[in-house]
Amino acid sequence: QVQLVESGGDLVQAGGSLRLSCAASGRTISRDTMGWFRQYPGKEREFVASLFRGGQTTRDADSVKGRFTISKDSAKNTVYLQMSSLQPEDTGVYFCAAALRAIMSSQNRADAYDYWGQGPQVTVSS
Repeated sequence: QVQLVESGGDLVQAGGSLRLSCAASGRTISRDTMGWFRQYPGKEREFVASLFRGGQTTRDADSVKGRFTISKDSAKNTVYLQMSSLQPEDTGVYFCAAALRAIMSSQNRADAYDYWGQGPQVTVSS
């Protein structure tokens, strides 16, 4: 069974940092496209960042450029989202996701991904 298990969600003050982890089991994700999304109450799931399959190319949402970084540790089969300079508007449930096929221009679309993590809560207080 393919599973994405997330950890690292927490309550932090504005300006603080967090690192979310997404550990995959049942499949090697080194060639998969990995993405991070977040969802606010009453809002649709929002793209945050992605790592394109088979390489180190990344794509970041404009709202997080310069603050969030997606990375991976192939030996641990784990993807990370390092978040810094957090603001209250960054509050939400954060999901990691894996796409089994090359989705190139669709990396920012939630419906392009095949597997999802459980989505821990990140809360940023002012």
